[in-house]
Amino acid sequence: MERRGNSLARRALARRMTTIGIIGAGNIGSALARGFVQHGYDVVISNSRGPETLADLVADIGDGVRAGTAQDAAAAADIVVVTVPLKAIEDIPVEPLAGKIVLDTNNYYWERDGRIAELDENRTTTSQMLQEHLPQSRVAKAFNHIMAADILTDGATAGSDDRRALATSSDFDNAVELVTRIYDEFGFDTVNVGPLADSWRVERDRPAYVVRQNADELRANLARAER
Repeated sequence: MERRGNSLARRALARRMTTIGIIGAGNIGSALARGFVQHGYDVVISNSRGPETLADLVADIGDGVRAGTAQDAAAAADIVVVTVPLKAIEDIPVEPLAGKIVLDTNNYYWERDGRIAELDENRTTTSQMLQEHLPQSRVAKAFNHIMAADILTDGATAGSDDRRALATSSDFDNAVELVTRIYDEFGFDTVNVGPLADSWRVERDRPAYVVRQNADELRANLARAER
């Protein structure tokens, strides 16, 4: 039987061979960059102001992360996190994300993004909008209903009592499987909301939004959501 230490080392090496591209370096993007590096991934992070403006963040995180443009992050990545304001999703590069799983952390804040009739009239969701922009990618909702400060502090080992749960949503089963694995690495259980058309259940002003909840509580809050 393979020693546990060897098994863990192999998994750590596999993660180190996986590059995460993060497009958006705000609170969520910065926390995820730090977390992915801690879990053994390589990270390329970008923002709208240029790689040089991320020098302090990169230095603070240390080995395993570098700054680039959005195009750099998209091209280098095996897995991509899009964590920009909704009004900026049209600027997300399309071609380098073809065939890749894209994690969408977004929520609709009309005060920031301006009024979007399709969302106000419940004709689409934020993640469906990103999927439409990236037709050859596989979009999954992830990390959108947790405060950035909690991402690196609220996780617990699998099987822990009252372990915090996070929701995901996608039209692709393998994208849900990936988010489930990443959530577990960060210390969270997963509840699958279903297709992107149902991802509104975990967005702003719904019962499951930015509250600490275990899996059963999250399922109950999703069921209580009204549109």
